[in-house]
Amino acid sequence: MARAAVALLVAAPVLAGCAKTASDPPGSGQHAGQQRSGATRPGGSGLLAVRRGLSHPAGNGPAYYLSLGDSLSLGIQPTATGQNVPTAHGYADRLAARLSGRIGHLRLVKLGCSGETTSTMIHGGICRYPAGSQLAQAAGFLRSHRGSTALVTIDIGANDPNSCVIGARPATIIPCLVSRIPRIERNLTAILATLRSAAGRRVLIVGMTYYVPELGLWRTGRTGREIGMVIDGFAAGVNRLMTKRYHRVGARVADVFAAFRSTDFGAGRPNAGRASPVPPNVTVICSLTWMCAAPPRGPNEHANDAGYRIIARSFWRAIAG
Repeated sequence: MARAAVALLVAAPVLAGCAKTASDPPGSGQHAGQQRSGATRPGGSGLLAVRRGLSHPAGNGPAYYLSLGDSLSLGIQPTATGQNVPTAHGYADRLAARLSGRIGHLRLVKLGCSGETTSTMIHGGICRYPAGSQLAQAAGFLRSHRGSTALVTIDIGANDPNSCVIGARPATIIPCLVSRIPRIERNLTAILATLRSAAGRRVLIVGMTYYVPELGLWRTGRTGREIGMVIDGFAAGVNRLMTKRYHRVGARVADVFAAFRSTDFGAGRPNAGRASPVPPNVTVICSLTWMCAAPPRGPNEHANDAGYRIIARSFWRAIAG
């Protein structure tokens, strides 16, 4: 298995060049399209790029920030009893708070769905939306708010390979992960094309790369170390692919994968098959997520308050250029 992991790590750049709460409504009780008050060409830096989507002068009339994606877009965190709940401490909330002091009458609209994949975002099936799916709901919102949408952020794709890892035998993980790549690429391309068409060319869209919560399995033993290394290599390749797709529609990318030091195994990649010091990327994932928390709160892949701050900072850097 360790040899297979290394093979995937070597193949990841090549692959990149190719080609939970199921019944809850969006926001776990928040209606689709619910607005929360906060204070193109997407080229340009800082607030100039955000304001290009607005047809009215800054400060005159409402401006909308549309947040799309999976549970991270809702700021999901586990409670003391282990229940995943949306919070007001996610990256979207932090971004809205930071922007509200700079763009008057900013309103945050969250359409995210916990457990959403690239497929269900297009076709629906997890959360309920009046338009049928998160993508259709978002497109309708963007078309009806042309000239008043300042920013769109999106995180999607992390849930697509979950069935390859959860409860799977290590030997089956690699072929399953590789089989997901064409579907993720195809779906993300369709999602971004729809959003860009609905938003227009001037609205700033910012996507994100993903961190690797499976690195938290490192401390559980040999199998955990092997899985962590395999998923880290897979994520590196898929994040490169996703970055290219975002750039094709003029979107920017918040490099959360790098911000979480995901590839930092320290001085040389250790042998996954034998005991070794905990590498820096594992320490970071344990400090920024609930993966290493004691039950019932952990292990949980969602970011904690510190993690959401880092994600929000990554988005801000992308916005600021």
